Amino acid sequence: MKSRIALALAFLFAFSMAAIAQPYPSKPLRWIVPFPPGGSTDGFSRPVAAKLAELLGQPVVVENVGGAGASIGSDRIAKAAPDGYTIGLATTGSHAINPHIYGAKLPHDTIRDFTHITLAVSYVNVLVVHPAVPATTVAELIAYAKANPGKVSFGSAGSGSSNHLSGEVLKVLTKAPMQHIPYRGSGPAMTDLIAGNITMMFDVLITSMPQMRAGRVRALAVTSAKRSPYIPEVPSMDEAGVAGYNEAGSDLWFGIVGPAGMPKPIVQKLNEKLIEALRAPDMRQRIRLQAFDLWTSTPEEFASVLKSHHAKWGKIVSAAGARID
Repeated sequence: MKSRIALALAFLFAFSMAAIAQPYPSKPLRWIVPFPPGGSTDGFSRPVAAKLAELLGQPVVVENVGGAGASIGSDRIAKAAPDGYTIGLATTGSHAINPHIYGAKLPHDTIRDFTHITLAVSYVNVLVVHPAVPATTVAELIAYAKANPGKVSFGSAGSGSSNHLSGEVLKVLTKAPMQHIPYRGSGPAMTDLIAGNITMMFDVLITSMPQMRAGRVRALAVTSAKRSPYIPEVPSMDEAGVAGYNEAGSDLWFGIVGPAGMPKPIVQKLNEKLIEALRAPDMRQRIRLQAFDLWTSTPEEFASVLKSHHAKWGKIVSAAGARID
């Protein structure tokens, strides 16, 4: 009897050790997008997740967990088991801006509570105005705002979003009076801009360019240090006369994160496979079509960029007085 029990225990131990020793990954992964379906974050994540699944040999299931400026979905990632089976999208807004907007109400630390696997892409916002606005340059827009206090308004995807803070940077640097109008997403803000209900907004190129081409909005400047290759006719904000804009806060990005404490071999494998996925020819084409620029990194480089941008955006939020009460 004792020998049978010992044999059974030995079998269970061997089975457990075999399970532990299974190569990663041995089951499907979950990819959390901390925004609702249909936006640029969702459109970026799904093809990358599909390509990652091909390379890992396991399904990668995309789950949209929107709400509270991406903090709900981000917290879902932070609180997951650090076993490499839950990863997700991080953005400038969710990880560099939110800590300063939400303060103590944010249920996680975007630096300490995450494993920063790799940066993925960078992108720019473009300043667009309604065609009826009597300004064809940023300088003319600033002069118009100063000559008409209370008349100029700018929309955004909500308080603390990157396009909200892009507008606040402009206010801080030019001292022009502009009223922020937050919306539940960039789509409704763009709809109101086209209708003439607001003066201007900053938005990503993928959604702005069709409206520009159709003449529904007019582009005045991009937030990047140099002109965007996607709309080379539009000057950078610094070129347009807003000195220091690029240094203040133009760098916008998406990256891939997991919960803190993930084993280094798993982090390394995910980093390698994600970079391979992002650099695949078909993915490069998709990224270009979304008006993004490839920006991959080591985990250490990503963590360094986040710390730098966390500090930079903190100064902008403080100067703007932006806060979620």
